Amino acid sequence: MIKAIFFDLDDTLLWDQKSVKEAFAATCRVAKERYGVDEEQLEEAVREAARKIYSSYEFYPFTQMIGINPFEGLWGDFLDNHDDFRKMKETVPAYRRDAWTEGLKAIGVEDADFGLELAERFPQERRNQPFVYEESFKILDTLKENYRLLLLTNGSPNLQKTKLEITPELVPYFEQIVISGDFGRGKPDPTIFEHALNLMSLQKDEVLMVGDNLMTDILGANRAGIKTVWINRHDKVRNEVVPTYEINHLEELFPLLEDLKSK
Repeated sequence: MIKAIFFDLDDTLLWDQKSVKEAFAATCRVAKERYGVDEEQLEEAVREAARKIYSSYEFYPFTQMIGINPFEGLWGDFLDNHDDFRKMKETVPAYRRDAWTEGLKAIGVEDADFGLELAERFPQERRNQPFVYEESFKILDTLKENYRLLLLTNGSPNLQKTKLEITPELVPYFEQIVISGDFGRGKPDPTIFEHALNLMSLQKDEVLMVGDNLMTDILGANRAGIKTVWINRHDKVRNEVVPTYEINHLEELFPLLEDLKSK
């Protein structure tokens, strides 16, 4: 019998991709006003530069294990108590400047001072663009009546808490909030799922894991023996990771849970 639901945060309840996209749009608009550049070309050039620079750092394997992507590096502060987070905190100002400066250069604008200006603007824009999927609160309101809820998210504790601070309405729904950077390993490592089960004093067959990412949320929960629900809003083609269930909208959880009750 299902007693609890574990939710992923980014792009499951919070629409992080839209927040990042809107922050890029607002920042690139400044470059268009200054230099007449194509905003979408600049965004793509900065994203490409960010990926390349980010993957060159010695802490990159750590970011992969914890689950911190290059675009979070463009706005997070990483004020966390761990050697690799301290290295990130020291490195990110130069990383941001270089990503934006290289992006500008790739489309023909050489202006390091302006690159720095955009690098400092992007984090402000990202904080100003919190998006939650419109159905998230409605779903959580209904579920909390009958199920215990836990939030299981990859990332820097400082950054994930910042996301929750700018969408504070989400926090009260959850009995526990587990962040990979606090635990020391991220999804898809099964140990973080086992840790979450222990916190809630639950067995693996009493839980459903709901997430958008096959390679973290679904793979990790599968490995831990937890039933999985893949929220596939954009009709992505599934890879080799097989979820227990697949839905296109969070409201589809209700008939699924009713069906599980009757079994």
